[in-house]
Parts: sequence; C-alpha cells; structure tokens
Amino acid sequence: MMGELDKFRVDGRVAIITGGAGLLGAEFCRTLAEAGAMVAVADLDANKAEAVAAGLRAAGGNAAGIALDVTRPESVNQAVAGVCKEHGRVDVLVNSAALDPKFDAAHHEEAVNAFEDYPLEMWNQALSVNLTGMFLCCQAVSRPMLEQGQGVIINLCSTYGLVGPDQRIYERPGKPRQFKPVYYSVTKAGVLGMTRYLATYYAGTGLRVNALTPGGVFNDHDEEFVAHYSARTVLGRMARRDEMNGALLFLASDASSYMTGSNLVVDGGWTAW
Repeated sequence: MMGELDKFRVDGRVAIITGGAGLLGAEFCRTLAEAGAMVAVADLDANKAEAVAAGLRAAGGNAAGIALDVTRPESVNQAVAGVCKEHGRVDVLVNSAALDPKFDAAHHEEAVNAFEDYPLEMWNQALSVNLTGMFLCCQAVSRPMLEQGQGVIINLCSTYGLVGPDQRIYERPGKPRQFKPVYYSVTKAGVLGMTRYLATYYAGTGLRVNALTPGGVFNDHDEEFVAHYSARTVLGRMARRDEMNGALLFLASDASSYMTGSNLVVDGGWTAW
C-alpha cells in the first residue's frame, strides 16, 4: 500500500503549467518538478519559459520551456500535441495563465479602472485570456487524458471570484481612485463555473477537475497597500509566493484522489469573515 507521503509524489507524470513563467506559475513548476514530474513550462514569453525550465534542469529537474498563447486554438493544440509526442502523455494541466491587474511597485500607476468608463476592448481581452484561454487548454488536454483514462486539471481562481473586491484597499490619499477592474471578479467567478461543469461532465472517466483559490501574494507592494490588505485577513499578512505550493501539489497528486469539482481556498482567512 502507498504511504501517505508517497501519495504526494508525481514521479513519471507529465504536467503542463500555463503562465509558467509568472509569479505563481514558476512556483508551481518548481514544486511539480521537485515532486518528480516532467514539467512543460508554457508561457506567452518563450524566453522566460525556457529560463524557468533551465533553472529547473540545473536543479536536477526534468523541464522544458514552450511558447503558448492561450487565446489561439492553434497555439494551444500545437503545444499539447508537442508534449504528447515528446513524452507520450499529459497527466496534469495547471491553468495559471491570466490577466491580473497588479498593485505592486512595478504596476501601481496602471490600475485606474473605473467601471463606468471601462473599455470594451480590455473587457474582451480579459475574457479571451482568463476564460476562453482556460476553455481551450482544458479542451486540448482532455483528449489525451480521456485516452489514458486519467488526468488532473487545476484551474486558478481568486478570492475575488468568491467575494467582491474591497476597493478601499486600493485608495491613495490625493490620487485618483483606483479599482480592481470588473473583468477580474467576473472571469474568476467563471473559473469556478467551468471547474464544476468539467468535473461533472467527466464523471466516471478518470479525469478530476478542481480549482485553487489563492489570496493576495506579496510581490514588492508598498507598505500602505500591505497594511490595508493584511488588515482584511485573519492571519494578518499577505501570502508568500511559496505558500500555494502545498495546495497545488495536493490537487495534482493522488493525495487528493477523492476530490473533484472542489475549490481549495488558501487566502489567509480573507473569506472567513
């Protein structure tokens, strides 16, 4: 019988992580590689994807960087077909690619996003990446997973897919009001709908589909934002970038073999009160 700790191993499995060069995506790639998986680091920026993969290989992992535009069906299908051709299968898909308006030091001035004047083209772009892109990736990996009779899909949600944004934490005295834009809450709520749909659609096939909902992850945010955000959490702080990795590995591995259609929330207690 497999020991409990052994259930968290994913040796010999093949995983595709979209947005694999991103803040959390790179963490997910490292986690799965360390647990024994062959990791396809898929990202719109092919150079960054390969840099992440090279770092994993240097650390003894098995990884490759691949270019992927989740909004283009031909790019998605080509990427999945290439992984299957090279490795014979795909066992895990982590849908981490998404447009997510940031409020850290590098992006602070970009986020003036009032609903009344929000541009239609930006709304459509976000739907294309955050929902249609996830749809296309799930669709592409489902075919080889069905042939295998097993597979795991993990869709990244957000606390703002569960509750409305507290827009007060984005305010700055003497500056124009900033908002977490409408598309983020709407698309992340849609992620849960897609997760539950696919979980029940694939009942009895060996495919499991779950969502992972992170809270806010610290990434060089200013002290004022950190203080405002932290005051909303039960644990009184933002997350470290590595604090979603255990949950991700749990969902990707046999440790979660009796879970499908679920949403695992790791938000420091943001949604608990």
